[in-house]
Amino acid sequence: MKPFLPTTIVRHRRENLKKCSLHGLEDREDLHFVTYPIHPVPWIENGMILTLDAPPLSPQDRFPLLLIDGTWKYAGVVERQLPQKEKWIRRSLPSHFRTAYPRKQTGCSDPERGLASVEALFVAHHILGYDTTSLLDHYYWKIPFLEINSQFLLHSTIFH
Repeated sequence: MKPFLPTTIVRHRRENLKKCSLHGLEDREDLHFVTYPIHPVPWIENGMILTLDAPPLSPQDRFPLLLIDGTWKYAGVVERQLPQKEKWIRRSLPSHFRTAYPRKQTGCSDPERGLASVEALFVAHHILGYDTTSLLDHYYWKIPFLEINSQFLLHSTIFH
Protein backbone atom coordinates (compact mmCIF):
# COMPACT_ATOMS: atom_id res chain seq x y z
CA MET A 1 0.00 0.00 0.00
CA LYS A 2 1.33 3.43 -0.97
CA PRO A 3 1.54 6.30 1.48
CA PHE A 4 -1.48 8.44 0.78
CA LEU A 5 -1.67 12.01 -0.37
CA PRO A 6 -4.64 13.67 1.35
CA THR A 7 -7.84 13.93 -0.64
CA THR A 8 -9.75 17.21 -0.52
CA ILE A 9 -13.51 16.91 -0.80
CA VAL A 10 -15.41 20.03 -1.78
CA ARG A 11 -18.99 19.54 -0.65
CA HIS A 12 -21.63 21.90 -1.94
CA ARG A 13 -23.52 23.45 0.98
CA ARG A 14 -26.82 22.29 -0.51
CA GLU A 15 -25.73 18.65 -0.52
CA ASN A 16 -28.34 16.75 1.49
CA LEU A 17 -26.34 15.20 4.33
CA LYS A 18 -29.11 12.65 4.94
CA LYS A 19 -28.43 11.28 1.45
CA CYS A 20 -24.72 12.13 1.26
CA SER A 21 -22.69 8.99 0.61
CA LEU A 22 -19.60 10.53 2.24
CA HIS A 23 -21.35 11.29 5.52
CA GLY A 24 -19.45 9.63 8.37
CA LEU A 25 -16.01 10.07 6.82
CA GLU A 26 -15.43 13.65 7.99
CA ASP A 27 -13.03 12.66 10.79
CA ARG A 28 -10.61 10.64 8.65
CA GLU A 29 -6.99 11.86 8.52
CA ASP A 30 -6.68 11.22 4.79
CA LEU A 31 -9.73 13.33 3.88
CA HIS A 32 -10.09 17.09 4.13
CA PHE A 33 -13.64 18.46 3.75
CA VAL A 34 -14.40 21.98 2.52
CA THR A 35 -17.94 23.39 2.23
CA TYR A 36 -18.60 25.47 -0.90
CA PRO A 37 -19.36 28.42 -1.10
CA ILE A 38 -18.83 28.97 2.63
CA HIS A 39 -15.16 28.22 2.05
CA PRO A 40 -13.52 28.99 -1.29
CA VAL A 41 -12.44 26.09 -3.49
CA PRO A 42 -8.79 25.66 -2.58
CA TRP A 43 -5.97 25.86 -5.11
CA ILE A 44 -3.92 22.69 -4.79
CA GLU A 45 -0.50 22.77 -6.43
CA ASN A 46 -0.38 19.88 -8.95
CA GLY A 47 -3.95 19.07 -7.93
CA MET A 48 -5.92 16.39 -9.72
CA ILE A 49 -9.69 16.49 -10.15
CA LEU A 50 -11.95 13.61 -11.10
CA THR A 51 -14.19 14.34 -14.06
CA LEU A 52 -15.96 12.21 -16.68
CA ASP A 53 -14.17 13.36 -19.83
CA ALA A 54 -10.47 12.97 -19.08
CA PRO A 55 -7.67 10.42 -19.34
CA PRO A 56 -8.17 7.52 -16.93
CA LEU A 57 -6.69 7.58 -13.45
CA SER A 58 -3.74 5.22 -13.08
CA PRO A 59 -1.60 3.92 -10.20
CA GLN A 60 1.22 6.14 -11.51
CA ASP A 61 -0.75 9.32 -10.80
CA ARG A 62 0.86 10.83 -7.71
CA PHE A 63 -1.02 14.08 -7.29
CA PRO A 64 -3.26 15.39 -4.52
CA LEU A 65 -6.85 14.49 -5.35
CA LEU A 66 -9.84 16.83 -5.27
CA LEU A 67 -13.32 15.32 -5.32
CA ILE A 68 -16.47 17.41 -5.74
CA ASP A 69 -19.43 16.21 -3.69
CA GLY A 70 -22.85 17.37 -4.83
CA THR A 71 -25.58 16.77 -7.37
CA TRP A 72 -24.55 16.98 -11.03
CA LYS A 73 -25.86 20.54 -11.15
CA TYR A 74 -23.98 21.67 -8.02
CA ALA A 75 -20.82 19.80 -8.98
CA GLY A 76 -20.78 21.73 -12.25
CA VAL A 77 -21.08 25.02 -10.36
CA VAL A 78 -18.17 24.09 -8.09
CA GLU A 79 -16.01 22.89 -10.99
CA ARG A 80 -16.53 26.21 -12.80
CA GLN A 81 -15.24 27.98 -9.67
CA LEU A 82 -11.94 26.08 -9.54
CA PRO A 83 -9.08 28.54 -9.12
CA GLN A 84 -6.66 28.40 -12.05
CA LYS A 85 -8.91 25.74 -13.61
CA GLU A 86 -6.70 25.26 -16.67
CA LYS A 87 -3.84 24.07 -14.42
CA TRP A 88 -5.72 21.21 -12.75
CA ILE A 89 -4.77 17.70 -13.81
CA ARG A 90 -7.97 16.00 -14.94
CA ARG A 91 -8.56 12.28 -14.61
CA SER A 92 -11.55 10.01 -14.98
CA LEU A 93 -12.39 6.70 -13.43
CA PRO A 94 -12.54 3.66 -15.71
CA SER A 95 -15.94 3.56 -17.41
CA HIS A 96 -16.57 -0.08 -16.49
CA PHE A 97 -17.29 0.77 -12.84
CA ARG A 98 -21.02 0.98 -12.12
CA THR A 99 -22.95 2.61 -9.33
CA ALA A 100 -25.24 0.86 -6.89
CA TYR A 101 -26.76 4.18 -5.82
CA PRO A 102 -30.39 4.45 -6.98
CA ARG A 103 -30.51 7.70 -8.96
CA LYS A 104 -33.60 9.76 -9.64
CA GLN A 105 -31.91 12.88 -10.94
CA THR A 106 -30.68 13.60 -14.43
CA GLY A 107 -27.59 15.46 -15.56
CA CYS A 108 -25.21 12.65 -16.45
CA SER A 109 -25.20 11.20 -19.95
CA ASP A 110 -24.59 7.71 -18.49
CA PRO A 111 -26.28 7.51 -15.05
CA GLU A 112 -24.79 4.11 -14.18
CA ARG A 113 -21.31 5.47 -14.83
CA GLY A 114 -21.95 8.44 -12.58
CA LEU A 115 -20.75 6.98 -9.31
CA ALA A 116 -21.89 8.15 -5.90
CA SER A 117 -19.19 10.29 -4.28
CA VAL A 118 -18.10 7.55 -1.87
CA GLU A 119 -17.98 5.03 -4.73
CA ALA A 120 -15.78 7.38 -6.75
CA LEU A 121 -13.56 7.98 -3.72
CA PHE A 122 -13.27 4.25 -3.09
CA VAL A 123 -12.40 3.45 -6.72
CA ALA A 124 -9.87 6.31 -6.91
CA HIS A 125 -8.16 5.24 -3.69
CA HIS A 126 -8.20 1.61 -4.86
CA ILE A 127 -6.54 2.53 -8.18
CA LEU A 128 -3.97 4.74 -6.44
CA GLY A 129 -3.09 1.94 -4.03
CA TYR A 130 -4.32 3.80 -0.95
CA ASP A 131 -5.90 2.10 2.04
CA THR A 132 -9.62 1.68 1.36
CA THR A 133 -10.38 0.11 4.74
CA SER A 134 -13.62 1.48 6.19
CA LEU A 135 -14.30 3.91 3.30
CA LEU A 136 -17.55 2.12 2.56
CA ASP A 137 -18.52 1.26 6.15
CA HIS A 138 -21.28 3.91 6.35
CA TYR A 139 -22.48 3.39 2.78
CA TYR A 140 -25.90 1.76 2.61
CA TRP A 141 -25.24 0.25 -0.84
CA LYS A 142 -21.75 -1.07 0.02
CA ILE A 143 -22.45 -4.75 -0.70
CA PRO A 144 -24.32 -4.20 -4.00
CA PHE A 145 -21.57 -1.80 -5.15
CA LEU A 146 -18.82 -4.31 -4.36
CA GLU A 147 -20.78 -7.14 -6.00
CA ILE A 148 -21.52 -5.17 -9.19
CA ASN A 149 -17.84 -4.24 -9.51
CA SER A 150 -16.18 -7.32 -8.01
CA GLN A 151 -14.55 -8.40 -11.27
CA PHE A 152 -12.70 -5.06 -11.43
CA LEU A 153 -11.63 -4.92 -7.80
CA LEU A 154 -8.61 -7.16 -7.37
CA HIS A 155 -8.33 -7.43 -3.60
CA SER A 156 -10.82 -9.74 -1.92
CA THR A 157 -10.12 -8.08 1.45
CA ILE A 158 -12.38 -5.16 0.49
CA PHE A 159 -15.41 -7.35 1.14
CA HIS A 160 -14.70 -7.47 4.89
